[in-house]
Order: sequence, then C-alpha cells, then structure tokens
Amino acid sequence: MRIFIAILSLFFFGVTSAQTYEVGVLAGGLNNIGDVGSTNYINPTGFAYGGIFKWNKSKRYAWRASILHGKFVADDLKSGLASRQKRQLKMENTVTEFSAGLEVNFVEYNLHKLGPAFTPYLYTGVTYFRYDYNYFEVGFLQDLDQREGDFAIPMTVGVKYRLNQFFILGAEIGARYTFTDNLDASNPEKANVATLIDPKFGNIFSDDWYVFSGFTLTYTFGRKPCSDCFE
Repeated sequence: MRIFIAILSLFFFGVTSAQTYEVGVLAGGLNNIGDVGSTNYINPTGFAYGGIFKWNKSKRYAWRASILHGKFVADDLKSGLASRQKRQLKMENTVTEFSAGLEVNFVEYNLHKLGPAFTPYLYTGVTYFRYDYNYFEVGFLQDLDQREGDFAIPMTVGVKYRLNQFFILGAEIGARYTFTDNLDASNPEKANVATLIDPKFGNIFSDDWYVFSGFTLTYTFGRKPCSDCFE
C-alpha cells in the first residue's frame, strides 16, 4: 500500500509540476464562403466538433494536430445579394478534416509557472479534408452519395487563457482556403457528372473556403522542457 501511494504521489507530482503537452476538444460552428449561400465570412450554419493535441516546444510556439467534423448549410435566401435570393439555391455539406501545423503565440506563454497565462495566437499548416461531392441540375441538388478528398490551407487567429494548473480555454476563428471549387456544388469537374446542361455556375476561377468558429478546452500534461528547468 505504501509503495502504491509513493508511485501515485510521484506521478501526481510529475503531472502537476510539468505541463508540456495539451490534449482536448474543440466545438463550434461551420460555414462556407462560395457561390451559394450567405456572403458573410463568419456566419456559422452548422455544428462542428473534434479533438486537438498540442506539443508546446517553447513559450512562443507549439506543434499542433487536430481532427474536425462538421456540417454547414448554404442557403441563397440568407444572402445579402438580391441575385442569390432570387435564385433560391440551397445545399448542405459534411466536412471531415485532419490538420497539422504550427501555432505561434503573440507573447511568451509559460505553462510551468503558477498564475494566469494569456496570449493571442496564430495557427497555420496543412489540412486534408473529405466532403460530399454533389452538383445542381435545374435548381435541384443532385446527391451522388460520393465523398471526395482535397487539401486546404488553414489560417486561424485565436486567444487562449489558462483556467488553472491543468485546463486551458481557447477561442478561435479559422478560415480554410481549399483547392476545390465544388464545396458548394457549383463547379463539378468530375467526368461522372452526367447531365445535358452544364452544371457549372458562379465564379469558376475562385476556389471555395470554409470557416470554423468555436472554442477549445485542453488538459495539460508532460515533461518540463529544459529551458525552464531552473526557473
């Protein structure tokens, strides 16, 4: 029993005295920026959730990886453009993304000292995502029951605040510039789209975006980096 208590005490001391890694959840809303629906850049129309992991390499930056799954609804009636309101197209898409990259803090963010810690941050890297591949025909959405994969560049700005020694709360807005123009079913380029009428419309020279707006909650743990060994 004494050995068990001693091991538990060492483990607890190691966790409470050294937070290098973070693991947690993210949740919020998703919206698209494209040729269908609202023209607002930040306008969540569906729920999104996922998991996140960070490796704090220094007080200034952290390596980050995340998984996100969510849905958005693009509705022309919610647009501020009269032409879209008259057209009245509506579609929804489900997105699942895997992202990895670098998170950079605006100020030094030390998880190994007592007291509050707060900083704005930027995140970017590379994102691979899967989405529903559909198209419109005579104003009606044609569901192909098909998923496609593509890449995107995430551009995220956020803030994070340490609630206590273990938990960190963050809020962020992240736009993903995709390498497809068919996230909103406006520009199908695959040969398996069989229709007598050209299904492409809108600006075919500009790829689509989607935006995540939400919160993160992470739990900190891990070995204290050597740069802080004598602080």
